[in-house]
Parts: sequence; C-alpha cells; structure tokens
Amino acid sequence: MTLPTIAPAEARRRVAEGSAILVDIREPLEHAREAIPGAALRPLSGLCEQSLAGLGGQDAPAIIFHCQSGKRTADNAVRLGVCRAPQAYILQGGLMGWKAAGFPTALDRTKPIEMQRQVQIAAGLLVLTGVLLAWLVAPGFVLVPAFVGAGLIFAGASGWCGMTTVLGRLPWNRTSRG
Repeated sequence: MTLPTIAPAEARRRVAEGSAILVDIREPLEHAREAIPGAALRPLSGLCEQSLAGLGGQDAPAIIFHCQSGKRTADNAVRLGVCRAPQAYILQGGLMGWKAAGFPTALDRTKPIEMQRQVQIAAGLLVLTGVLLAWLVAPGFVLVPAFVGAGLIFAGASGWCGMTTVLGRLPWNRTSRG
C-alpha cells in the first residue's frame, strides 16, 4: 500500500480546521531539536502494527505522517498504512518541505543536531585530519581516513555504525530517563 502525499499548504489547512493531525515519525532527539508545532511524536523505531492500528478510527481525523525529508516516511508507507485512520498521507517534503513552504517550526538550538549529521561531521573531520597529518607529519596517518572509509562501508553494508554508538554516548546525546 502506498500512502498519497499531501502538500504542506493543504496539510496546514487541514490541521488548522481539525480534519487532520500531524504525526512525526522521527526519533526523539530529532523532534526535540526542531518540530512542527502540534505534531505528535511517534518514532518509527517504536511503532508496531498494534500502536499504528491504535492511531485513528472511523471518526478520527486524517493522519499526516512526516519525517525530515519525506524519504523515511515513503520508505515505510506500507508499514504506516495499517493505521486505522480513514485517510493517511505523507507530508510532501517532510519537515524540510514544511519549512520551504514558509511555515513555522519550533527550533530549540540547545538540543543536539541529528545523529546522522553528527556522524557526517565527525567522519569528515577525521578524514581531513588524517589527510593533513599524512601530508604534513608522516605518511602513516593515511590509515586514519582509510579506517573511517572502511567503517562507513561496513555501516552501509551492515546497518550498524560504530561511530553512531560512540557519539550516542556523549553527554549531549543522552536522553534523560525519568
């Protein structure tokens, strides 16, 4: 089952009139950093068929799922389609599409940036540092970018990223458990 997309302007209109609700399927740290005001957080990692079936009902408003860009939502459309809402949509362009349409988001710069961006920054920094050290200090430092490259290949092939694990343990990425 493929969920249809809905343009940000139409989604905003439907949410304002009460005929739809927004459901953010990103992870809690992503949502804490920036979110569409009023969007309910239901992380994809915690959604099962039962929790999705609990969304909606015959008289419930339409559900508009969104992520950062729309890709994650589209890739999981079949899974999300089991919700019991009379209508379910994917927000075209996700949070980025919402912002591109000029609609407001709640941004909290005190929260960490998304883990994927942290990995990209750390990997780039390690590669650049290794190349500079190999060029300026000793050729053996070329092993640093080689190690990072091997790690990225492994992460892409296996779905497990050691750098994400390490970065996730840093103080700013720890979520408080109450």
